[in-house]
Amino acid sequence: MPQDSLARKLVRRLLPAFFILVAIDLLATWFMTGVIRPQPWLLRDLFWVMLLTQGLLVVLFVWVLISGIRLELTSINQLADQIRQRSIEDLQPLDLAGLPSEVAPLVLHFNDLLVRLDDSVQAQRRFIGHAAHQLRTPLAGLKLESELMLGQDLPDEIRTRADRIKSVTDHMIRMGQQLLVLARADHAARPQDSFVRLDLCEWMRRAGSDWLDRARGQSVELQLSAPDAPVWVDGDPVLLGELLGNLIDNALRYGQGARLIQLRVISNPPSFSVEDDGSGIGADDLERVFEAFYRAADAGPGGSGLGLAIVREIARAHGAWWKVISRPAFAGTRITLIFPGPWRGACLTRAE
Repeated sequence: MPQDSLARKLVRRLLPAFFILVAIDLLATWFMTGVIRPQPWLLRDLFWVMLLTQGLLVVLFVWVLISGIRLELTSINQLADQIRQRSIEDLQPLDLAGLPSEVAPLVLHFNDLLVRLDDSVQAQRRFIGHAAHQLRTPLAGLKLESELMLGQDLPDEIRTRADRIKSVTDHMIRMGQQLLVLARADHAARPQDSFVRLDLCEWMRRAGSDWLDRARGQSVELQLSAPDAPVWVDGDPVLLGELLGNLIDNALRYGQGARLIQLRVISNPPSFSVEDDGSGIGADDLERVFEAFYRAADAGPGGSGLGLAIVREIARAHGAWWKVISRPAFAGTRITLIFPGPWRGACLTRAE
């Protein structure tokens, strides 16, 4: 048997106990039959005593056997816990240290499957990234040409078509940018490596100010409510900027009748929310709005259904929790992101 075999370890643990029990049994038998000359009544009592001791020896041996098996199976139980606690995005090979030789080949084949699956996921992610990059240049050229056409005197029919081309081009460019962000926010891409310590209040002031012009253009007031003291978290400013931009864009695009968008930063726990006083999200859509490419029936034209899916993936990458409430519980829509705080930071990932 191999040196690290489970059977070898069990035999090595059980043989000493087995030999001791056999020696005790033989010694007791020799003493009862060869040393003393008992009377018939004493023989009957000795018979019952030996029967009882034999039962105790069997129980003791079974206990030694079960405890030995349980102890030697500890490494397998630890492997099972390791697999159970893994995130679905974690495709790193399993650790073979301490495993019995009977189980090691199974884990090796499982690791090979994980490596091939990880290669497939990485290839898919690279394809999405390359496709988005390759599409960006011709789409930018198409947008420029449509803008040049719209800057000239055109018949109404041609102007309508040129404006439609520009609108579709903007939509495709936006979708390509969102796909790139989605690939970057993926857990396997390890966005945590670029995390820095940042103040949510100051970051919100800078990132939110970029949306002032568009909000005013739609007659929507954009307000910020934040504490005076810094609220520190660990995060990627670029990804968080994309997250906030998607939330504000959703409020401007789908918050029908909204006149106010409130950006709110809370210090304990470190979190922020984006609130609007629009028509809200239907109860049937609340559970699905964070799914990729899902769009509510009343969402209207435009949009790709990726905005809140990107919010979800960026929140997961930051170990954050999210919550959305709408009418009738809230007069509009409020989406809240709660962060683990800088004392834990990038070490956290959100549980499924």
